[in-house]
Amino acid sequence: MSDLVARTGRHQQRYDQGYRLVSGCIPFRYRNAECGNDDSEKIVEVLMISSTSGPGLLFPKGGWENDETVEQAAEREAVEEAGVRGQLMVKSYFLYMHSYAF
Repeated sequence: MSDLVARTGRHQQRYDQGYRLVSGCIPFRYRNAECGNDDSEKIVEVLMISSTSGPGLLFPKGGWENDETVEQAAEREAVEEAGVRGQLMVKSYFLYMHSYAF
């Protein structure tokens, strides 16, 4: 991934039939859980963010712009909104960011 710059405005964003297209990802990583004995199990940590524009937690996402692929948009939004980078894994129309790092 190249150095990413936060973008402003919506003049470069993609629309389809009047709807703004967005891209995002579900950042997750595995962590070893200490079980108190010699056994350890892996647990999944999922990263969510809070938004000033709405209640609750959500996954990093934002506008998909004309000069980028959906994967590039997902990477950019993860950095802009959550400050994380990782390896994208594409599953159908969903993007998962594995092993994100702060």
